[in-house]
Formats: sequence, C-alpha cells, structure tokens
Amino acid sequence: MIFCTLKKSYPVIIAGGGINGVGIARDCALRGIECLLIEKDDFAAGTSGYSSGMIHGGPRYMLSDRDITKLSCVDSGYIQRAAPHLLFRIPFLYTVFKTKDRSGLKSTLLLEGIETFFTAYDKFAPFKGGKKHTRLSPQEISVLEPGIPQKNLVGGVSFDEWGVDVPRLCMANVICAKEHGATVLNHTKITKVIKEAEQVKGVEVVDTLTGDKATILCTLLVNATGPWSPNFGTMAGVPIKLRGGKGIHISFDRRLFNIAVVSQTIDGREIFIFPHENESILGTTDDDYFGDLDQQSCTHDELEYLLEGIEQIFPAVRKARMIRAWSGVRPTLYKRNCYEDDLSREHETIDHQKRDGVSGLVSIVGGKLASYRIISAEVADLIACKLAIDRPSTTHQVPLPGGDEIPDVKTLADEYNINAYIVSRLVYRHGSRARLILNDIKASPELGGLICRCEPVTEAEIRYCLQNEGARTLSDIRRRTRLSMGPCQGTNCLLPGHAILSEIIDDSKNNAGGTLKDFMREWWFNRACVLSGDQLKQEELYQGTLFCNNSLNRS
Repeated sequence: MIFCTLKKSYPVIIAGGGINGVGIARDCALRGIECLLIEKDDFAAGTSGYSSGMIHGGPRYMLSDRDITKLSCVDSGYIQRAAPHLLFRIPFLYTVFKTKDRSGLKSTLLLEGIETFFTAYDKFAPFKGGKKHTRLSPQEISVLEPGIPQKNLVGGVSFDEWGVDVPRLCMANVICAKEHGATVLNHTKITKVIKEAEQVKGVEVVDTLTGDKATILCTLLVNATGPWSPNFGTMAGVPIKLRGGKGIHISFDRRLFNIAVVSQTIDGREIFIFPHENESILGTTDDDYFGDLDQQSCTHDELEYLLEGIEQIFPAVRKARMIRAWSGVRPTLYKRNCYEDDLSREHETIDHQKRDGVSGLVSIVGGKLASYRIISAEVADLIACKLAIDRPSTTHQVPLPGGDEIPDVKTLADEYNINAYIVSRLVYRHGSRARLILNDIKASPELGGLICRCEPVTEAEIRYCLQNEGARTLSDIRRRTRLSMGPCQGTNCLLPGHAILSEIIDDSKNNAGGTLKDFMREWWFNRACVLSGDQLKQEELYQGTLFCNNSLNRS
C-alpha cells in the first residue's frame, strides 16, 4: 500500500513528472517547501523522454527570439555544472553544397552568411561552455566525415552542443527532491481536481498498477503536465490552449557519425543525425498533432521524410539498421496563422487566480528541455510568493545527486576489479553514486553479472534502481538503465530483467509492471514502423521465443 504513507495534505502538489515537474519539485524541496510530485506513468515517460536528448543553445531561435537562445545557453551552463557526468559534447557540422539553382558564387555567399550567423551565436558560447564555430574546407570535412559526398561540396561550419540522457536527468532531479523532503509518486493518476467556490482544494488519485485510491488536499496545485495541460485544465475548470507539435526521431543500432550533421528536408526544414550514447539519432519532424496523446505512433511517411532528407548528405543511411522510431508532442504555445516551425519555444507561467479567478492553481506551459532549470525556478518563485516563503532558488548552485564529482573510471575499475566499460556506463548514469552499486557487487560478486550486454547493465544496477529509484515496471528499468535499448532490443535481457523485477516486487500484490506482454505492447509501436524483410521475421521469431520461455518459466 504505497498510499498508506502519504499525508492527508501538502502545501504543494505538482502534477506531471516530466523535466519541468521534477525541476519544480527539486527547486521547492531545496527551499524547504514540502511538496508532493505525482506522475501518471513514470518520470520522463512523456514528452521529455521523447525529446532529442540535447541541452542545446538553440541557434535556430536566434532568427525569431534571441532571448530564448541566451536563456538556453545560460541554463545549459548551470545544468552542466550540476550534472557533469550526464552531459557530453556533440560537435555539429553545417555543410553547404552547390545545387542546380545555386551557383558556386551563390553557394560561397551562403556559406559566408552562415559563418556570420554563427559568429553571432559565438557570443553565447561561453554561457554553455561551448567552443566557437570553425569554418571548414571540403577537404577538412572529408577528414572529419568521409561518408559525406565531396561532389559539389563548398564547405561548412562547425559548432557544438551538449547531449544528455533525459530520463537520467529527470531521475536525478527526482532523487534530489526526495532527499530534501519531497514525496514522489509515479504510476499515480489524478482522476479529479477538488474545488470549492473557485478554489482548488486537492486531488483524487489512483495507483494505476494496484488500483488503490486516495484523496490528498493541498494549498497549491501546480499543473506541469506538458501537452496534457489542456486536458488537466478542463479537469480543473480553466481553459488552457496549446498548439501541440509532433516530433519523431529514428534510432540506429550504432554510431554512424562521430559528429552531428545538419541536412535539409524536401520542404527546406533542417534536420540532423547525431551520435548519442551508443547509438545514432535522426530527427526531427514538427507537425500539428490533434490525436490521442497517450496513443502516439510514427508513420512510414514520417520516417521516409527524415530518411529522404538526410540521405542528401549521407547516402548510406538506407543501409543502416533502424532499431526504433519514437514520437513526442511539444507543448508549444498557441498561435494561429503560422507554420509549426515558426512557433515560439517560449514558456508561460499562468497564475489562474489572476487570469481565471481560480485560486490555488498554477500552470506552466511551453518551454524547452534546455531551459528547464530556469523555468522551474520561475514557477517555484511564484509558489514561494503565494506561500509567503522568502527563500531564493539554489538549483544553480547545488549539484544534482552524483554530480559532486566524476570518479576516474580506470581507478574504479582497478579498485573493484570490474571491466572498465561497465564502470564507465555506471559512472555516466550515476556519477559519484556509481560507487554504491560497485559496493553491492563487491559484497555480492554474483550481482556483477551482465543482464544487458549492449549497454551494459548489471544485475546490481537493476536491483539498485528497483530499491532506490522508484522503478516499478520493466519500462521503468529501461528508462533508468537503458535495458533493452541496445542493438539486440531486449532479446537477451528482458527475461532475466523481468525475473529480478518479479523477485523484488510481488506481481500478485503490486502488478509489477504487469507482464512481458505489457512491456512489448508499450514499446511495439516504436519498433513496428522500422521493421521489414528479414528484420521483421527475426522480430516474430524473437517474440514467439520470448513468450514461450516466459510461459515455461512461470509453469
């Protein structure tokens, strides 16, 4: 009974466990404001987890709103210092080619214009620890990336951004909030907002895994549900308008490039393919979305749109192995009569008492991943003001859990007599707290066995996430450790991973993530559209073998 430990009332309840929700919870907790964070699925299971996975400065926004670019770069610097183990540099390459409608002179002038643009962007580089741009000749580009065609190549410009494992970043914020007094609940859905005379009083919730229900009162309810905000607003009796933009990405089974490369789609939009952890990611689209937010999927047309665009600079992309595609909806601020790409990535904090006459309710809408910390501080400032608490934000000064130091991988590997690659992945995901998992392995060497060889993930790490990070399902474990996200896509790790889950969480009492079928059903739409030919046959054989083995194990 998870709800039995809850209080009847909290000063603040935060709805939504995406990056903004967890950031607000952390900021409040560090100020000593008691709060309850509620997420209907799992932390980073929505839009945040389906982003491009970059804390970037946003050069594209310089053309419409330089303040957004500056805000993103400033916050990128703060996030890097708070979680240095989680962020990694991604060099970008912007190329220029001669085309049928673009002569050599026009192409050279275009390259000059692009360099001028990035010279302006260089002014923000110090905020995010970035390097200034560099102009490259065709020969220099060929050395960097031999896969880029040399025919008609005029030159290019390099700049850099930062990549991040978003679920781990969300998890670090959750852990920090919890360690500073916050209460956090995943797999808990708000079914009703309790109101009396235009004042929000609390919420009714249900545990989606056990069916347990509870009523929890609050002084202030914060809506941080991202693209679900209009639905939440309806529940609370206030209008919230967004213009949700669907973006899809494709993951490939290995690093196809050492740097990120920008290309253009058939309609002139910019897309990119970039190395991210142990894979490559191609993205992204931006289309108005009016469908069910809980039933998103990618279409073959969307995949073809990205593939056709990127093969202009990387013809070999058709030979690469796609392992999944994924879709997320941006909570973009509402505006009519403009294209999706031209919509602002600005955010808005709504005090519903001032705007709608409904007290006790605040909403945060819009924004982007790279600015989450500043956005969270802004919302927490409003919360503190409403609760008459005079304590400033300290999230720009306090490291996230594990971010106080980055242990030397070789030293740890020698100390614990564990393969350095395994240690490197532990250090990346957990920072200094990797030692806690290594100590478990030292005490019980059998826990050092690899469950997932692709990432890799040990039994000790899975147990740690179940016992210390609130994981309750196989999908939760996947988000925290990347179990089943490698080239084999779970062929070798799902059964042993589920066995550990079932041992720690009793399925019969707590429906521990349901079954393997639940897991496969949840992630199937991420894989179905990229499978064809022999790969589809292999998938059918894999699923048949998986469920057959699971049935034998249960019997």
